[in-house]
Amino acid sequence: MILITVKFPIREDKLDEWRELSADYARNVTQEPGNEFFEFSQSVTEPNTFVCIEGFRDSAAGEEHMATEHVKTFMEKMPDIVSAQPQIIYVDAEEVDGFGPMGEIQPR
Repeated sequence: MILITVKFPIREDKLDEWRELSADYARNVTQEPGNEFFEFSQSVTEPNTFVCIEGFRDSAAGEEHMATEHVKTFMEKMPDIVSAQPQIIYVDAEEVDGFGPMGEIQPR
C-alpha cells in the first residue's frame, strides 16, 4: 500500500475556491480503482490548513492516479490557492492493507 499524507495551507481569500476544488477532487479520487481511501480534514490548530490522507493499493495504482485528468487539474489550480508550499509524507508500506482497529479505544 502507498500511504500519502499532505498538509495544504490555504489562503484565507481562497477558502471557498479550495472547498469546491477539494470536494470535486475527492469525488474523483475515490472512484479510482486503485484507491483504498481518501480524506480531507481541517486542522483543529491551524484553521486554514487542510490535511489529506490517501491510500493506494500499490505503486502502480499511485502511478495511474498521477496520470489522471483530475490530478492535472488539481495541480494546475493549487499554486493560486495555497499560502505556502504543501508538506508531504509518502510511505510505501507493503505490509499494510488499509485501516485496522485501534486497540486502545472502543465504544462503551
